[in-house]
Amino acid sequence: MCARFSLTETPEDVEAYLALMELEPFPPRYNIAPTQPILMVVAGETPPPGSNRPDRRALLVRWGFIPGWVKDTANYPLMINARSETAIEKTSFKVAMRHRRALIPASGFYEWRRDGKRKSQAYWVRPRNGGIVAFAGLYEPWANAEGSEMDTGAILTTNASEDLRFIHDRMPVIIEQKDFARWLDCKTQEPRHVAELMKPAQADFFEAIPVSDKVNKFSNTGPEIQERFIETMVEPKKTTRGKSPEPDNQMKLF
Repeated sequence: MCARFSLTETPEDVEAYLALMELEPFPPRYNIAPTQPILMVVAGETPPPGSNRPDRRALLVRWGFIPGWVKDTANYPLMINARSETAIEKTSFKVAMRHRRALIPASGFYEWRRDGKRKSQAYWVRPRNGGIVAFAGLYEPWANAEGSEMDTGAILTTNASEDLRFIHDRMPVIIEQKDFARWLDCKTQEPRHVAELMKPAQADFFEAIPVSDKVNKFSNTGPEIQERFIETMVEPKKTTRGKSPEPDNQMKLF
């Protein structure tokens, strides 16, 4: 799954990578968490006059997909991910898979290697050669009973690539730049036409860097959460063979 990710490239880099005409300035975001706004890119209606660039729009979307038919979200689960293998048939996602596919620019994502039920070690997973990646996403407009509207979205996931399975068995679907147009084309490309794009990334495309548990708190938003974590080992005290170790000062009264 993907429960945290990062986007630290400049708006100009994101514009160039996704062939956007213009993007509002935004600060680097090192720890993007569920329910926060995320940047999604969707297909527009027609190419801008005189432009060779495709017509693509940037949206700010709440990370947490809510199907349009949901009336009350109080007891509805927070759906930040959608399994690519079942999204085409699943009631919650099948309409969005047909009509509202999106790209989510990212610098990488965080994942935790679990030891039983406990999160044991966090990893910052980023492209080995740096740069931006585009997650496959779905978005859905939702309105509450009072008529207030917002766009919501989820990240599509797939089986983890072989080199990342030691951390987790799932990862975000990565859409390659050459496939952007096909993925976003919901007019002529049905879900079955783009199903082969929802596959694990190539082995060695990403590198996994162990990081500290600072990333666990969404209030930690600085670049230090991506620093490599090096566990400090405490050397045991040496003792003289045949003699009892000297008691520490806390046990000395005189």
